[in-house]
Amino acid sequence: MRDLVVIHGAWQGAWVWDAIAPILSARGIRSHAVDLPGNGTDDTAPQDVSLDLYVDHVARVLAGLPGRAWVLGHSGGAITAQQVSEAVPHLVDGVVCLAGIMLPSGVAYTTIVRALGPAAHPPGAGIVPHLLWSPDGLVSAVPAEAAADIFLQDVERGAALAAGARLTPQSERGRDIVPVLTPARWGRTRRMYIGASQDRSILPAAQTLMQDLCPEVERFEIAAGHVPQVSRPAELAAMLDTLLR
Repeated sequence: MRDLVVIHGAWQGAWVWDAIAPILSARGIRSHAVDLPGNGTDDTAPQDVSLDLYVDHVARVLAGLPGRAWVLGHSGGAITAQQVSEAVPHLVDGVVCLAGIMLPSGVAYTTIVRALGPAAHPPGAGIVPHLLWSPDGLVSAVPAEAAADIFLQDVERGAALAAGARLTPQSERGRDIVPVLTPARWGRTRRMYIGASQDRSILPAAQTLMQDLCPEVERFEIAAGHVPQVSRPAELAAMLDTLLR
């Protein structure tokens, strides 16, 4: 069995990997889905969430495995996957970014969006215009209908709404995060990017630009919306089985 630690994106949880986990297992890949601190499964306060907290949490999972493992980060979870590889490269075989935010060191995702400009990334695109914010601006939430439209448009509508209803409030301190990476650690990590060609959240143009800015990334693509592990679990599992060999 090969070990694969899978990291969810903003507003999600370990449950987002439920459909693909048994398919991966049948292919000899033992997946370990984490629940990041502050995303609804523990009592971490929004103001205490940070990228360092995420990294420490995932690193403990990796340290408990029998050997090195691959780390897969979906959406915003890809930033955590990058930083984990920087922090504990001796525990990581490689990183897979799935429809992910894969950033150069010190660069924020908002910089990527600004670089694309309004023609490639219209102001109303993505999930941000649909977010509901707490009065203090520390926490955002995604309405189920917006999740169905933006994240899960390639899933049957009832199932998409049900998944959208499972999303939990997200601390902005865990969403607006920036990796700090070095050539000696993250720079030596094998990295793959699986783009989602029908993504309405992280638009394909943004995915392409981020890959262009991150050298030596192996590029792949799946014909799916933003959450292929829900909409195309068998297809994604087959792809991962091939890539992780």
